[in-house]
Amino acid sequence: MARVVLAMSGGVDSSVSAHLLQRAGHEIIGVFMRHGVLAEPESCDATDQLLPIVSGPVTNRAEHKQGCCSASDAADARRVSEMLGIDFYAVNFDEDFARIVDYFVDEYTSGRTPNPCVMCNNWIKFGRLFDYADSVDANFVATGHYARLDTAMDSDFALRRGRDAKKDQSYVLFGIDRRYLQRMMLPVGDFDKAEIRRIAGDLRLDVADKRDSQEICFVTSGQHGDFVSQRSPGVETAGEIVTTDGQVVGTHAGYENFTIGQRKGLGTALGEPRFVTQIDPKTRQVIIGRRDELARHGLIANQANWLIDPPDQPQRCAAQIRYNSDAHPATLYPLEDDRFRVVFDDPCYGVAPGQAVVCYEEDRVLGGGWIESSEA
Repeated sequence: MARVVLAMSGGVDSSVSAHLLQRAGHEIIGVFMRHGVLAEPESCDATDQLLPIVSGPVTNRAEHKQGCCSASDAADARRVSEMLGIDFYAVNFDEDFARIVDYFVDEYTSGRTPNPCVMCNNWIKFGRLFDYADSVDANFVATGHYARLDTAMDSDFALRRGRDAKKDQSYVLFGIDRRYLQRMMLPVGDFDKAEIRRIAGDLRLDVADKRDSQEICFVTSGQHGDFVSQRSPGVETAGEIVTTDGQVVGTHAGYENFTIGQRKGLGTALGEPRFVTQIDPKTRQVIIGRRDELARHGLIANQANWLIDPPDQPQRCAAQIRYNSDAHPATLYPLEDDRFRVVFDDPCYGVAPGQAVVCYEEDRVLGGGWIESSEA
């Protein structure tokens, strides 16, 4: 039997993870991570969002749903813990989340598209949470991510896609420190979502039918542009909307409201679909063009993180450029300074600087990095 720190979000996946770990005979310490960042500051008192560094059971609070870390989620996690009879604590990581918020704002004001959920996994769930696990003499850290771990043919630990292809979350785990793979548990990775909900229903957990969180936990849905502008006073981001041939066809309130590949909400009517092909923070221009002008044959990525021995030769892979996109057949070429190039077999669309590119060999995560630039 091992002692396991389980990140409990109050959702069905982490709740069933608690049951599966318990069934396997492990001692579980459930942890709910508070961040102290309000998505809707006008809706509640800030003190309601903060808990002591480590606290006991969380009492019911008014519902302030904002992604995956709200007060109502904390109450759901507590109730599940009580039903299963496991220890439960709320841990305040507000300083660490503040770092993620700063990254989020900085990326958007630099004309890039951030992925705070990946950073949360890198810095907190499989970063700071390991520090917490060490402080309570826990052997493992577990989450409800749909991904799998096993021992590969090279006897190293391999991170693989989850069995449920529609729910696979291995993409957002690429940045984990390789040395932690042997201390991770991903209990739901061998299940599909329908089966997880069925198990929760059989256990009569209140969260069995709870909707999956689709939002960034510290930003109200659809309002990330306002969030960024409020936290970057004095930074001018409004400018022109320009076609790829240089024609000014409109204006925009801030380029943080756009991402590469975006088609809707451009505020222009040109008789045919147009897409954001480039964001230029220096001129504050958002450049739009036809879909064929989105095509990219390659990209450069930086801050590489490898879950295998770092490649020193070109290597075939399948490269995934967004969480909900397909992986594309490609070749990766190692570069200096933790950078690498990906060359696609066929043109790829919507390559957005700031997003992660994750490289796979079949279902195994080789590693990845952050898209620095695209190559036509």
